[in-house]
Amino acid sequence: MEQPAPPLRSRRNRFGRFVLRWTVFYLGMVLVLWFIERRLVFVPSSAAEAWEAPVAASTQEVTFPSADGTKIHAWWLPATNPAAGALLLAGGNGGNLSHRGQLAADLNRSLGCGVLVFDYPGYGKNDGKPTEASCYAAGEAAYKWLTDDAKVPTNRIILMGESLGGGTATELATRHDHRALVLLYTFTSLPAAAKYHYPFLPTHTVMRTRFDNLSKIGRVQRPVFIAHGTADSVVPFTHGEALFAAANSPKEFLWVEGAGHDMAVGQVMCDPLAKFLAKNAP
Repeated sequence: MEQPAPPLRSRRNRFGRFVLRWTVFYLGMVLVLWFIERRLVFVPSSAAEAWEAPVAASTQEVTFPSADGTKIHAWWLPATNPAAGALLLAGGNGGNLSHRGQLAADLNRSLGCGVLVFDYPGYGKNDGKPTEASCYAAGEAAYKWLTDDAKVPTNRIILMGESLGGGTATELATRHDHRALVLLYTFTSLPAAAKYHYPFLPTHTVMRTRFDNLSKIGRVQRPVFIAHGTADSVVPFTHGEALFAAANSPKEFLWVEGAGHDMAVGQVMCDPLAKFLAKNAP
């Protein structure tokens, strides 16, 4: 005998309870991710956990204070051609500066300029905690060291950011004179990059760490060079395209076919970057 259908009110009640459970679950997940956001964004390695020897024999260890007094540790590779100035390298969200030793050596050799690679608070040998503001402050301190201690003219300083470091480099480029801005597989903004991985989350609304490069790059008035791998599964290639479209001329976009989110892009980038800088000399 056919069973009668449940009363309409009963079905509505079950559906309402289902919606309520999933709403509570979703909001709980958003709240948890909000609390652990910085642990997801910043993945530092202390010097005790992971430290590599310098690649370039000329590497010198230097320190300088950030605005809040935090001591910032850095490696300085002096220029092989003093007229070439210096490059300030802001690293990505993982590891520490020692993991950029090969890139620093490659840039030092191919460009002839000095290279300063520094750590954010909480990375490598630095105390403190990494935040968007503390990354900017560390970049400011590194720029000041180049101008005050290394005596590099401001129009001879190349600002380079790798991945998350592109946020620090772009911020510096909006504040200070420089020779060129170089972005290596950098995102348009951190919430946009997070949205790619978590499309179901309201990242643009709830994320406190922004690094909004797309809104800033149009204010950069010096040459811009962007390199990005076409197979990047961490920061989509479209982010590099969007940044390039928003940047002022002169500019160049180097896409590395089949490359992912790794230093292979940096190795391929060195010679094209040298040609770009020569073509756009100060």
